[in-house]
Amino acid sequence: MISTRLASLLFCSLVLLACSSKPNQDYDTGYDFSQLHTFSGITTASNSDPLSAQRIADAIQSSLLTQGFKQADDTAQFKVNYTFNITDKPKKSGLSIGLGTGSWGSSGGVGIGTSVGVPIGNDSAKLQTIQIDIIDIKTQQLIWRGSDNFSFDTGGEDKAQLTQQTVAKILAQFPPQESLK
Repeated sequence: MISTRLASLLFCSLVLLACSSKPNQDYDTGYDFSQLHTFSGITTASNSDPLSAQRIADAIQSSLLTQGFKQADDTAQFKVNYTFNITDKPKKSGLSIGLGTGSWGSSGGVGIGTSVGVPIGNDSAKLQTIQIDIIDIKTQQLIWRGSDNFSFDTGGEDKAQLTQQTVAKILAQFPPQESLK
């Protein structure tokens, strides 16, 4: 019985791990990131959504300052460019499979169940993708890029919080730890 519970717990843990996203990153493997201490301007190529653009810029600035970088436009070593886009994403509806265990008295059992989900209301959500580029000021070369996305149904405070969390998750990988060893 204990092994059945352990198997269920392990299965659920694996499913949850598979569902969590990790931001993507790419970087110049020959670049010495340990020399970066100051940044300047945070800019975007497109500004079709000024609210999202300002939220992203504020989140980038906050994350970099929290990580110990200083904003110094005249002595900056890198600058930050970002892009974002919003697309429609179909809401999930489909077959779900569940696994459960139970016991009654001295006997136990394992059960498998299925369900079919049907979305109620609007059949699509919005998916916002954010890409952040770090550019060496002296060479004007891209040295690091990170990206991730999040789903949202409405704007306002919820979207602002998701934006902050997503940017923080992306920039948590900057500078790349492998390059600092």
